Parts: sequence; structure tokens; C-alpha cells
Amino acid sequence: MSATTTDLPDAGTLELLSEEGYTSRKPGGILKYLYYAIGLAMAAFHIWFLGYSSMEPWALYYSHICFGVVLCYFLYPFSRKSNRSMPTLCDWICMLLACAACLYFIIELEEVIYRVGVAPTTLDLVFSTIIVCLVLEMTRRTNGWILPAIAVFFLLYALFGNLLPYSLGGHRGYSFARVFSYITGMDGMLSTPLATSASFVFLFFLFSAFLASTGAGQFFIDIAMAVAGGKRGGPAKVAVIGSALFGTISGNSAANVVASGTFTIPMMIKVGYTPRFASAVEAVASTGGQMTPPILGAAAFIIAEITGTPYLDVALATVIPAILYFVSIFYMIDLEAFKKGLHGYAKEDLPDARRVMLDRGHLVIPIFVLIFVLVGLNGSVIKAAIWAIYATILCTMLRKTTRLTPEQFVAGFADGAKQAVGLIAACATAGIIIGVLNLTGTGLKFASAIIALSGGILPVALILTMASALVLGMGLPTAAAYLICAAVIVPALTGLGVPALTAHLFIFYFACLSAITPPVALAAFTAASLGKTRPMGVALTAVRLGIVAFIVPFMFVYAPSLLWQGTLPVILGTLVTSLCGCFFLGSALQGCFRDRMLNMGQRALFLAGALALIHPGLTTDLIGVGLVALAIIWQRLTARA
Repeated sequence: MSATTTDLPDAGTLELLSEEGYTSRKPGGILKYLYYAIGLAMAAFHIWFLGYSSMEPWALYYSHICFGVVLCYFLYPFSRKSNRSMPTLCDWICMLLACAACLYFIIELEEVIYRVGVAPTTLDLVFSTIIVCLVLEMTRRTNGWILPAIAVFFLLYALFGNLLPYSLGGHRGYSFARVFSYITGMDGMLSTPLATSASFVFLFFLFSAFLASTGAGQFFIDIAMAVAGGKRGGPAKVAVIGSALFGTISGNSAANVVASGTFTIPMMIKVGYTPRFASAVEAVASTGGQMTPPILGAAAFIIAEITGTPYLDVALATVIPAILYFVSIFYMIDLEAFKKGLHGYAKEDLPDARRVMLDRGHLVIPIFVLIFVLVGLNGSVIKAAIWAIYATILCTMLRKTTRLTPEQFVAGFADGAKQAVGLIAACATAGIIIGVLNLTGTGLKFASAIIALSGGILPVALILTMASALVLGMGLPTAAAYLICAAVIVPALTGLGVPALTAHLFIFYFACLSAITPPVALAAFTAASLGKTRPMGVALTAVRLGIVAFIVPFMFVYAPSLLWQGTLPVILGTLVTSLCGCFFLGSALQGCFRDRMLNMGQRALFLAGALALIHPGLTTDLIGVGLVALAIIWQRLTARA
């Protein structure tokens, strides 16, 4: 059976959902080829100067911003009422201003780098103001109003924070010239978020987009369908497998929901799942893809860069949490199917796994090339990404069904550049926020405030940082959400003795989970639109399905074995007991175990036992086993009666 036989959303709905801000233009005629030219030039520029030549970081970063701003104003209208067929005169002026500002900073590099934030000239200030305003509007058009509103708040704080008492975060005061000059330098807009975007994350967007243009997304869905489509509640399990596979390279939960949910949500509804549950399954699966090694939606490389941890260690650290997350979702899906009496598709309606592998199995080769270069050859992230792009190009030529026409080839690179626009905007705006934090010292004040509010008690501090990460990550792509949280929150945890990698992973998971956490649950709301059901209901169901991801970060702060740290026997023991805990947690939340219903008392015992088992340690494991055993005996006695 093909997913395309289900009732899919119309093209207008998909276009609306595929962008986090306003819908993008689809240029036609000569404008289409201009779009291809800009996108291809952006891709070629980054591949050449990152892989084969060199450029001053300042010049590279401003070139990165320039390409992003030009593509944004070319493709994204001011509002839904604006001209949807071509850029307006105002858009063209903004593109020219962006080019002028970025060229000015690149040409004046040797002098302006010593004036920034100290003694800016009039031209420095004019072009700094222009680029800040263009970036904020770029972020609004591509990511919505939340992030630029936060950035504007921080800018106002930098300018007028001297009016506040010191106890409420007041500072000594900074002039307009110093603030706007400082935030466009290496400690602000050009700091770590944009540096990682320009250096290697952009290359992964190219790789992801080009791979998607070959039909790899449908390949993942078909393989998942062949493996799990015939099982109890099969389409939901297909959604989990397919979305996880594609999500790990997509870098955007909401975009992943659209890419795979278009097919999986109607399939789930067709076999009997409610629209609310089907949409929630897709939301948690797509969000989980961002937390799935080896790529983590490109965040693995950012975490490695910021923490100074080898990439392989970062990837290994996320293996057990990812296994626990998806096993728990799988189990709860299975129990939901049992409760509703749902079945999978008949064998004759499923794709033939052998034929799918023969036709399109070669499309996974680039992913193995990526991993081989990183791990086997110990190559750099940039080298691995470029080789993966080349491998994708070569692999498309192996089968006629995946061979691209010249236009599709160019469009693949242009689409990769387009997909990166939102990330460039978010990273540049995150840099503005970081610049204000660096200038005013507020970042340290925020960390000190968390420590003070917690009274130095780590569990309380973890709850506060979790809440902060969920709020700061609302409505943002994975990488941008993590980067902002890393700048603001991590110092609070490391100040309480949490190792750097553990602290970064803690806030990374909650930054990802903001995509399904109310009130701004972007992935859940996107899935709800596809399922034509209430968004808040989907978000609440998604939180229940993804509950393990809310629990495990607290556990690994105290138990490093969950992050693949320690001896192999301890790590494997942790994996086994934690898996058992996930199964029992699923039973507690779904209210059944071994196809028998549980009463409230039994569910409470399962829940307590599950939490004890998920937390590594002999004592907690014994307590967990005892509680679960008591619940099972109670269930059997109740069944006999």
C-alpha cells in the first residue's frame, strides 16, 4: 500500500506548515533561475572556502549573513498580504542594504575590528544599525515573532538597564553607539551560534536538503512500513521509525513533522487511531529525531565544538537516552493499539522490503560515508559533510529512478540554502542576545540568580534550568534553541559542579522538548494542523508519550552511565534496568500490562517502580523490582477474582 492513497492535506496547507514564519514565495520565470543562482552560489561559496581555501572568520561570517539576508528578502514576504509572486521594491532595497553593510565590514575588516564596541565611526554605526534591523526582520519572517521580540527586549535592556536597580539586574549604562557596534562584532552577532552555522551546520543543511531531494524521506517511510506496517498499530510504529531516521539529519522538528507526517498521520487515522493521538505520535517522533545519534539534527557537532568534547563521545553519550525514548514510545503505541483493538496492514498492502532496498537502498550510503569519515578516518566535521554531499551526488546516479535532472540538481542545492535561512537568522539573533549578555554581564547574573533561587540545591536548580530551557527554546529550530540555552543556562549548572558535557546535554534535551511542550509547542501544533485536531490536546498527549525524555536528563546528571560513561558492564546493566523501567512506565501511563488492564493502585506501583529502575543504582533497582513485582502479583490476584 502506498501512503499517497490516503487523504493528504492540500498543497496550500503543506506550504503554510513547511515554514515557521510566513509562507515563502515560489519564484517563477526568470526569478526562479535567479533563486537557483543565489542558492548555488551560496552553496559553492561555503564548500570552497570551508573545504579548499581559507578566509578570515569575520569575512566568512558576514558573507554568511549576506547570503542569508538576500535569500530571505527574496523568498519571504513581509506578510501574507504582501506580493507573493516576486519581491517588492522594499525587499530589493533591503537586499542591497544588506550587501552594502556586509561588504563594508569585510572591506574595512583590518580597521573596524579594532573599533567595534569601543570607538565606532559614523559609518560603522550606520551599517551596524542597518544589519541589526535587517537580521531582526529576517528572523521575524522566517521564525516568527518570539525570538526577535526577545532580542529587542535585550537591546532595550542594554540601552536602558541603567534605570533599573542593581538588585533587579541594573547595569552602569551603555550608549547606543557602543551597544550596536559591540553586538555586530565577534562577541555578539558573529559569536558561537553564527560561527557554527557558517562553519559546518550550513553544510549539513545542504546535505540534508540534497538527500531529501533524492527521495530518501520516502525511502525511510517505505522501509519502516515494510518492517512495522503489519504489526499491531503498525502505521504509528512506521511514523516513529521513519521520523526518527529522517529527523536526525533534518535539524528542525516542525519541518520534519511536515515531511513525514503528511503521510504517516493519515495512515494512523485510517487504521483507527484518533487524530489527536496520531498527531502526537508524529510530533514526539519528529522531535525525537533531533535527539537521535549520530547527528542529533546537526547539534552533535555544535555540542562537541562548544564543550571541546570529541564528536564520538557526544554521539555515544546520547545512545542510551535515545533508545529509552523510542522504546517507551513504541511500547505505549502498542498498548494504545491493544486498548482500541487496532491492527496493522495486510501483508499484500505493504511495500516489499527487498524491492525497496534494491531500488533506493543506495540512498543511505551517504550517511554511512558521513559516519565513516568522522569515526573511521577521524576526519573533521567539515570534511565529513562535504564528502557526504559528494557521496549523495554520486549515489543518485546509481539508479535511473533516483537520477536527478540538471534543474533538480541545482534546485537541491538552492533548497538547502533556503532551508538554512531560518537557522542563519536565528543564530544571528541569538548572537545579538549573547552580545548583550556579554556586554552587560547579565549571563553571569542569570546563572547566579538560578543558583541563589535554588539555594545551591542541585535538584531545585535542575528544575529551574529545565523550565528556563523550555521557555527559551519555544518556537525555535533545534540548534538555535540549544545555543541560546547554552549561553544563558549552562553556567548555572557547571557552577554547581555538573560536568560541562552533562550540563550541555541536559539543556539540549529540554530545548528540543520545547517543540512539544505547551504553550508554544511548535511540532505538536504543526502535527495538529495535519491531523485537523486541537493543538493543545496534541501537545498534552505528546508530553505523555515523550515523558521519558523529561525524566532521563535528571537521571543522567546523577548517573553518568546513562551517558555511556564508565565500565561496559555498568553501562549495559544501566541500559537493561532502564529499559525495564521504560516498559513499566508505559504500562503505568497507558493503564495496562501484558494485555490486562491496571487499576489506579497498580498503576501507581508501576510508576514508582519504573522511576526507581530508570535511575541507575543497585538500591533503586531492587526497590523498583520489588514495587513492580508487587503490582504484578496484585494484578494477577485481581484477574483471578
